[in-house]
Amino acid sequence: MTRIVIIGASVAGVHVATTLRNEGFEGSIILVGDEEVPPYDKPALSKQMLTGDGRHERVSLLPGERASDLNLQLRLGSPAVHLDAVKRTVRLADESTIAYDRLVIATGSHARQPTWATNPGVLTLRTLADSAQLRSALREYGRVVVVGAGFIGAEVAAAAHALGCDVTVVDPLSAPLARLLGPEVGALLGDIHERHGVRTRFNVGVTSVQGHPGNLSVELSDGSTIDTDLVVAGIGAAPNDAWLSSSGLAVDDGVLCDQYCRVLGHEEIYAAGDVARWQDPRVGHATRVEHWTNAVEQGAHVARNMLAGTPIPYQPLHYVWSDQYDWKLQFVSIAESRSAYEVLGDVTGENPHGVIAYGDEDGRFVAALSLNHPRGLMNARRMLRAGLGFDDAVRTLRETVLRHRS
Repeated sequence: MTRIVIIGASVAGVHVATTLRNEGFEGSIILVGDEEVPPYDKPALSKQMLTGDGRHERVSLLPGERASDLNLQLRLGSPAVHLDAVKRTVRLADESTIAYDRLVIATGSHARQPTWATNPGVLTLRTLADSAQLRSALREYGRVVVVGAGFIGAEVAAAAHALGCDVTVVDPLSAPLARLLGPEVGALLGDIHERHGVRTRFNVGVTSVQGHPGNLSVELSDGSTIDTDLVVAGIGAAPNDAWLSSSGLAVDDGVLCDQYCRVLGHEEIYAAGDVARWQDPRVGHATRVEHWTNAVEQGAHVARNMLAGTPIPYQPLHYVWSDQYDWKLQFVSIAESRSAYEVLGDVTGENPHGVIAYGDEDGRFVAALSLNHPRGLMNARRMLRAGLGFDDAVRTLRETVLRHRS
């Protein structure tokens, strides 16, 4: 194995490359990115890049001479358009072809585009260019409607509010992240917006956006309208896998992989990050995760598996965080099997802090959400890894919350 080609120069791809070098790989590493700008980090795009000075170097993944120091060959500004898995070559949009011994698909995802998002006053957020455009718009306009109360939508709403905008959040669910956390806990997150002076409209969707930037009318599914200057659609992401349609690889809402993150039927090809759908032994089925922590950990795991004599299954304890207003939300594991939950601490008072623990029908502790309580989250992660029962975890977390108010 002398040449590894990584398609995708974002978080997962960069962590594949850097881990390969850190683990002693001395062969050629080619990192292909569709954007012309050098690789950059993503979490700040919906936070500090909107409210701060917007300087690109603050989010660089390979600052200074890091790429040169690691002997990484960057091919930027020309996305991959075709994979020939038989000849082991990738063709780029500029018609050049790159041969590989091992290939990593880390092409990430793109913002989902709703049918009503054709108006130029509707923006999405996924790339550095998107963030720069939104940053400028938030300073130009005073009224903003954010569609989608998930992590991206909530963070954009918080940033817009911090800049002095009049903000309304719209979501067709009964509460933010209701599918992930349950409607009762989701309602607590909805209250975060209200207590900061941001209006919310739940259980209602958007049917159309009329007008032009600075003078828009958002029509909702209940027949009502909201007058605004700008609309931001934060309704999720879809994997960048269309370029693989003629490759023969198994693709179904992401590239299908085994438990080692190897693409099914192709042991020389791996996938990592938002585009990978792998057999996760921890949850027992194929999983695709769009969070930053997974991109980092899966990228590093793929690199180590490529170098290992015997690969190791990738079975992470999923983790995601979100900074909204003066709140820090941290979520660990997957709560899809939840059947019970316990609120520990005060999450509705003047100084909200606490942990919400989730259990399943078999009495197992399966997930936790921390609200302004990082110590509680750390304890929850430890107990999840140890396989504690729900009742034992609740008792321990209750003591933690009582001892440490933040």
